[in-house]
Amino acid sequence: MEFDKNIIEKILIEDLKNLIGYDTSYPPGRTSEISNYIFRILKDCGYSVSLHENKKGLTNIVAQMGKGSPSLVLNTHLDTVGPGDLGNWENNPFEAVIVGNKIYGLGAANCKGSGAVQLWLAREIAKKGIPKKGQVTFTFVTDEESLDGNGTAFLRDTKAISPDILLFGAPTNNSLIIKERGVLWVEIISYGKSSHAGEPQRGDNAISRMIRICNHIDMTMSFKLENRKYNGMESTFNLGKIEGGKNTNVVPNFCRAEIDRRLLPNEDNNEAFHEIEEVIKNSGEPEGSYKINKLRGTNGFSGKEDLLLVRTISKSYEKITGDTIEFTNAIGVSDGRYFFDDNVEIVNFGPGIGSEGHSNNESIEISSMVDSAIILYDAIGKILVY
Repeated sequence: MEFDKNIIEKILIEDLKNLIGYDTSYPPGRTSEISNYIFRILKDCGYSVSLHENKKGLTNIVAQMGKGSPSLVLNTHLDTVGPGDLGNWENNPFEAVIVGNKIYGLGAANCKGSGAVQLWLAREIAKKGIPKKGQVTFTFVTDEESLDGNGTAFLRDTKAISPDILLFGAPTNNSLIIKERGVLWVEIISYGKSSHAGEPQRGDNAISRMIRICNHIDMTMSFKLENRKYNGMESTFNLGKIEGGKNTNVVPNFCRAEIDRRLLPNEDNNEAFHEIEEVIKNSGEPEGSYKINKLRGTNGFSGKEDLLLVRTISKSYEKITGDTIEFTNAIGVSDGRYFFDDNVEIVNFGPGIGSEGHSNNESIEISSMVDSAIILYDAIGKILVY
C-alpha cells in the first residue's frame, strides 16, 4: 500500500502536539488526562480498550483487536522526566514548536514521538479490520521513568497483556535494539551520633562515614567491573544521589545514598546486589553503622537477529529506505526487562535519538517519525496479515 507522506506527516505532527501538551512529567508521572484522550481515539477505532491503575493517577491503556497467536504487543510510555529549570528552555516545554524538520517539546523523543507513531499505526490497522492472524495490542503506559512497577510491569503481573512479541517504541533512530542491560538500584544508609559542630569529637559524623563507604565502593567496584563486557556493552556503577544532615552546625547522625548498577545480560541482579553488600562489609565500618537496601532490580535480555519481528522490520526497513538496518545498544533500560525470563521476543524500535531524551529543548525529526510509521505498518502487516 502506498502512503502519502505529507498526509502522514500532518497527522503525526498533530498527535505529537497534543501529547506534548499534557504534563506527564515524573515525579509524579500522572497520566489520567492523556490516557482519557488516547482512550477515546482507540475506542472510536473499534479496539477493546481498558484503563489500568495500580496507583491512583498512574493510568495505563490496553487496546486490543483480534485473538490468538501471535500476540503482538506494542508499547510506549507516556511519562517523561521533569523539565528542570524552565529558563534553560527556549520555549514552553509543554507547547510543541516546529522548526524545520524538528518538533521541540518535553517528551518529543522520549517517548511521545513513538506514541504519535503508534497512534497512527492503531488507526491504520483498524481500517483493515480484525487481523487475519493473531492479536494486536497497543499499550500506553506510565511509571517508566521511575523504573517502578506501576506501568508495564503491572500489566504483565495482572495478565492484562500476555505477549509473544513485544515492540517498544524507544528513541532508537529507527535502528534495532534486541539486547539490553539490566538495572539495579541500591540504597545505603549510614548512621552516626549528633553533637554540636563546635565539639565534633563528641559526635559520630554519618556523612563522613558515607564518604568512606562510597570511596571504598567506588574504588573496589571500578576494579571489579573493569573487564566485564558483553557484545559491546559495559557493566557500570554510578553513585547517583547522596543526602544527609539537618543543619551546618550539627554533626549529622544520618546519611543516605543511592547507587545505580547497569548489568550485562549475563549478570543477575540478585548476585549483583550481594556483591555490593560484600564490598560494603569490607569497608571497615562497624557492623550496625549502616544499612543496605535493594530498591529495584531487573535482569537484562539478549535476543537473536533471526527472530520474527526482527526479520520483518529489517526487511521492511530495507524496502522503505533502501538501506540495511543497523543494530545498536541502549544507554538506558526499557520495560522489556520485566519480560526477560518469559520467552518473549523483545524489540526496541522507534524514531528519535536517545541523547535527545532527558535534555533541555528536546526534539525529534518529523521525517524520522514518518519513516518509522511506514516501516512498522509494513512489518506488522507481514505478521498479522491485514
